[in-house]
Amino acid sequence: GVWRQTRALLFKNCLIKGRTKKSSVQEVLFPLFFLFWLILMSMMHPHRKYEAVANTNLGSLDTSILMNFVIGYTPPTRWAREIMKKVAFDNFEDGLLTEEYLSEEELQEASAFKSSSFVGVVFTDAMSYQLRFSDSVAMSSIYMESR
Repeated sequence: GVWRQTRALLFKNCLIKGRTKKSSVQEVLFPLFFLFWLILMSMMHPHRKYEAVANTNLGSLDTSILMNFVIGYTPPTRWAREIMKKVAFDNFEDGLLTEEYLSEEELQEASAFKSSSFVGVVFTDAMSYQLRFSDSVAMSSIYMESR
């Protein structure tokens, strides 16, 4: 039963392919043409290998320009406090001045008063944030959604 039906189906397909030679040739040649085209393009633009860059000591960070700098953040959650504490004290002996705000509106008002030395950080969740400057908004580098 099954073998007879399979053999009849294969014979039928061979007859159809024999009668429609043009479309059968196209089914074979178009993929081969595109494969050849991809190989040709990859040969025209070969992969470049860059040599390693030696480690370089960049020196110490000049913290004098950041002495009167204020970083405000919102919302005041546990993980936001931990992140901002790490930012403030990891690279600076005295630490940067951080202020927490209850809402984004309060953060924007503070930004208007301290425009030259103030940066706001708005945490949207535990993994993403937005930087607020006095005149613009900067997205984080891990922002994945379409704009």
